Amino acid sequence: MNILVESREQAGLTQRDLAARLKRPHSFVGRIEAGERRVDVIEFIEIARVMGLDPKHLFAKLAD
Repeated sequence: MNILVESREQAGLTQRDLAARLKRPHSFVGRIEAGERRVDVIEFIEIARVMGLDPKHLFAKLAD
Protein backbone atom coordinates (compact mmCIF):
# COMPACT_ATOMS: atom_id res chain seq x y z
CA MET A 1 0.00 0.00 0.00
CA ASN A 2 1.17 3.50 -0.84
CA ILE A 3 2.67 5.40 2.11
CA LEU A 4 0.40 8.37 1.44
CA VAL A 5 -2.70 6.17 1.40
CA GLU A 6 -1.65 4.49 4.66
CA SER A 7 -0.92 7.83 6.29
CA ARG A 8 -4.20 9.36 5.13
CA GLU A 9 -6.18 6.39 6.42
CA GLN A 10 -4.33 6.42 9.76
CA ALA A 11 -5.17 10.11 10.06
CA GLY A 12 -8.83 9.16 9.63
CA LEU A 13 -9.22 11.14 6.42
CA THR A 14 -10.99 10.28 3.20
CA GLN A 15 -9.61 11.40 -0.14
CA ARG A 16 -12.24 14.13 -0.17
CA ASP A 17 -11.26 15.28 3.35
CA LEU A 18 -7.60 15.52 2.37
CA ALA A 19 -8.43 17.31 -0.87
CA ALA A 20 -10.57 19.83 1.01
CA ARG A 21 -7.72 20.54 3.44
CA LEU A 22 -5.38 20.99 0.49
CA LYS A 23 -7.95 23.20 -1.27
CA ARG A 24 -7.72 20.97 -4.34
CA PRO A 25 -10.28 18.85 -6.20
CA HIS A 26 -10.67 15.31 -4.86
CA SER A 27 -9.36 14.01 -8.19
CA PHE A 28 -5.96 15.51 -7.26
CA VAL A 29 -5.64 13.10 -4.32
CA GLY A 30 -7.16 10.22 -6.27
CA ARG A 31 -4.67 10.55 -9.13
CA ILE A 32 -1.73 10.69 -6.69
CA GLU A 33 -2.91 7.59 -4.83
CA ALA A 34 -3.57 5.72 -8.08
CA GLY A 35 -0.04 6.48 -9.25
CA GLU A 36 -1.29 8.58 -12.15
CA ARG A 37 0.35 11.75 -10.84
CA ARG A 38 3.71 12.38 -9.23
CA VAL A 39 4.12 14.58 -6.18
CA ASP A 40 6.87 17.16 -6.01
CA VAL A 41 8.69 17.93 -2.77
CA ILE A 42 6.66 21.03 -1.95
CA GLU A 43 3.39 19.15 -2.45
CA PHE A 44 4.69 16.24 -0.33
CA ILE A 45 5.48 18.62 2.53
CA GLU A 46 2.06 20.26 2.25
CA ILE A 47 0.26 16.90 2.17
CA ALA A 48 2.16 15.65 5.23
CA ARG A 49 1.45 18.81 7.18
CA VAL A 50 -2.28 18.87 6.48
CA MET A 51 -2.43 15.27 7.72
CA GLY A 52 -0.69 16.44 10.91
CA LEU A 53 2.54 14.58 10.15
CA ASP A 54 6.16 15.61 10.16
CA PRO A 55 7.27 15.56 6.51
CA LYS A 56 10.75 14.32 7.51
CA HIS A 57 9.31 11.29 9.31
CA LEU A 58 6.94 10.52 6.45
CA PHE A 59 9.78 10.80 3.93
CA ALA A 60 11.92 8.47 6.07
CA LYS A 61 9.18 5.82 5.80
CA LEU A 62 9.70 5.84 2.03
CA ALA A 63 13.26 4.61 2.50
CA ASP A 64 12.18 1.67 4.71
